[in-house]
Amino acid sequence: MNHMLKISLGAGFAIVVAFYVHKTMGTMSHGGFLVLAAVFGAYMAMNIGANDVANNVGPAVGAGALSIGGAILVASVFEAAGALIAGGDVVGTIKEDIIDPAVFGNNSSMFVYAMSAALLAAALWLNLATWMKAPVSTTHSIVGGVVGAGIAAGGLSVVSWGTMGSIVASWVISPVLGGVIAAGFLYIIKSKILYKEDKLAAARKVIPLLVALMVTAFVTYLTLKGLKHVWKGLVEVMSFLPQSDKPSFSLALIFGLMGGILTYVLVKPRISNKIAGMNNERSDLNLLFTIPLIFAAALLSFAHGANDVANAVGPLAAIYDAMTHMAVSQKAAIPLWIMVVGGAGISIGLALFGPRLIKTVGTEITELDQMRAFSIMMAAAITVVFASQLGLPVSSTHIAVGAVFGVGFLREWLDSQNMREKQKVLFVEVEKHRMLKEKLEVLTHEEYKDRMELLEEIKAQKKKVKKIKNILRENYVKRGMVKKIVAAWVITVPAAATLSAIIFYVLKGIGA
Repeated sequence: MNHMLKISLGAGFAIVVAFYVHKTMGTMSHGGFLVLAAVFGAYMAMNIGANDVANNVGPAVGAGALSIGGAILVASVFEAAGALIAGGDVVGTIKEDIIDPAVFGNNSSMFVYAMSAALLAAALWLNLATWMKAPVSTTHSIVGGVVGAGIAAGGLSVVSWGTMGSIVASWVISPVLGGVIAAGFLYIIKSKILYKEDKLAAARKVIPLLVALMVTAFVTYLTLKGLKHVWKGLVEVMSFLPQSDKPSFSLALIFGLMGGILTYVLVKPRISNKIAGMNNERSDLNLLFTIPLIFAAALLSFAHGANDVANAVGPLAAIYDAMTHMAVSQKAAIPLWIMVVGGAGISIGLALFGPRLIKTVGTEITELDQMRAFSIMMAAAITVVFASQLGLPVSSTHIAVGAVFGVGFLREWLDSQNMREKQKVLFVEVEKHRMLKEKLEVLTHEEYKDRMELLEEIKAQKKKVKKIKNILRENYVKRGMVKKIVAAWVITVPAAATLSAIIFYVLKGIGA
């Protein structure tokens, strides 16, 4: 699709949102500003779809389990379903309690300017990151936006620096946890299946257990993250459930284990039947992971829609609430129209601009097949569940991308063990470099010209060896891509904060 056509369609969605808000709410006090905020919210939702959703489906696409079109269809449907079914009806007006609400007092106008600035700044940063092919955290983007606007409104003292410290910690914790868990699962698959002489017999035992474990993890994840916003409603309908505000970890784990046991019983005979007609080859065994990957992509998308839609519509709901009641509230109801803007915007952004980041996550960091992608999806679900239970600050984006890194680095490490057999070209050049150095040692100081020429040759040979090593390493993990993504993670909060502060002053000046 032509790039200008994509931009036009995205702008068309924002115009439709603006028209609806103007027709239905344009007569309220400062209704024009609500229209503007709604456009910012639509723009933010599309950027979340373009950037963040790639983490849920990118590995499945890279492994060949889903086509780009299939991934967009699955993710669009389940993201929207997650947002509309389980996205919640109330949201905190100041994301993550990162600034002191007292800075606004009862000045609803100042609060509206701040939230609008945060929304637009986060959307602009996500847009830039998507253009740069850098998957970044949308939560960190909106946090940076709120911090920047808060500092502009009330100074440095209004920021909860303890919360910001947790966010900084997540830059390290999230990718490391995701990478280690994904590498661990891939190593299990390799050691328990691929390194066995009879791969089919090993797969018959191990793969049903892995699929059951995946279902256990995802049902637990979905219960904790996908149902928490609608848990009160479920409890009212199903009185046998524990009467609580949200599902407990133990209850979610029980649901997960029930799902895992049922899956094992159902899947084991089916996998045995499929294996019966297969060759003892990795390529055949990879096919057994295709359907689990599609389900994983769908469930991750549903949970993401239920949770991260708040990043798009939370500030918009806060603005609407402040303008309706002319006061700053700790919590704000999310009207249906705002949820629709969030859910539809995420799906539209994914369909129009998502393929760029899907390709990055799926193919441009490391080469993936179904087994590697399965390990990444498992890591994404398990890390979020247990990190949340332990109170560790994590980012789902950083976990997923860190899991891709982990899989790539494990491949590199395992293959480095037999480098002498697989990478003979490198060692020919290394040996040549050693011989040149030996030749240098026997030359006398009087043979100055010969020494200089030999030194230059050694230097050139050293560069050649280094280049070959880099090429070999790049076959596993693209170092340039890793550096770019990590740099984008580090600057997300300050970049969004700086943009937000500038926009806040502009909006404040317009409203004055």
